[in-house]
Amino acid sequence: MPLLSVNVDHVATVRQARKGSQPCVLEAAALAEAGGADGITVHLREDRRHIQDADVRALRGAVKTRLNFEMAATPEMVAIAIELKPHSAMLVPERRQELTTEGGLDVAGGMAHVREVIKRIAGSGIPVSVFIDAEARQVEAAKAAGASICELHTGPWAHVFGQAGQGAELDRLMRAAAMVQAAGMQLNAGHALDRHNVGPVAALPGLHELHIGHSIVGRAIMVGMREAVREMKAAMAAGVQR
Repeated sequence: MPLLSVNVDHVATVRQARKGSQPCVLEAAALAEAGGADGITVHLREDRRHIQDADVRALRGAVKTRLNFEMAATPEMVAIAIELKPHSAMLVPERRQELTTEGGLDVAGGMAHVREVIKRIAGSGIPVSVFIDAEARQVEAAKAAGASICELHTGPWAHVFGQAGQGAELDRLMRAAAMVQAAGMQLNAGHALDRHNVGPVAALPGLHELHIGHSIVGRAIMVGMREAVREMKAAMAAGVQR
């Protein structure tokens, strides 16, 4: 069964609504780990809309599993990653006006820059992942740029789940997943997954890790963080066992 890294960004979103201290991101991460999370993910955005610099530094010392640091490929974030030394760093596209990450990073279109960023981060001993659309040209570009991990963008799958295009989108993910592994990179996946649509993605052959945040945090409001993580892991296991 793939591992589960829980993104706690939106715990900070609620906290930042009042600019206070609650809910506590560190407590949420600890409860997620208690519920079975295999890692914690955070995205320190340029506009600091949710996760703050102090959160990332505190989590680096508090997380007992693995900390995955999502980041834009900017000089500021590269410097923070190298200082922070997370267990992995994932390059994602970022636009100030977006509500959440929209689409994968265009590695093929920005090869020279992405390659240099990966070289700097990997040179400090941090494995580097790229968040990409499930397209052959992006997988090939990720390999050429020096990424050791590819995370496939599952948003398109989530958006057609239960509809006529579901089978075609799953096939697209499967083809890209096979390419990632054939290229010798670790296969991860994530975005817009919930306990209803996660099963077929969790069953992708060779999948190492899923990164899921919004739906777990949303569910945690109803049942608590530990139970929300347990439910997600159960849904993942059910998908794998089918």
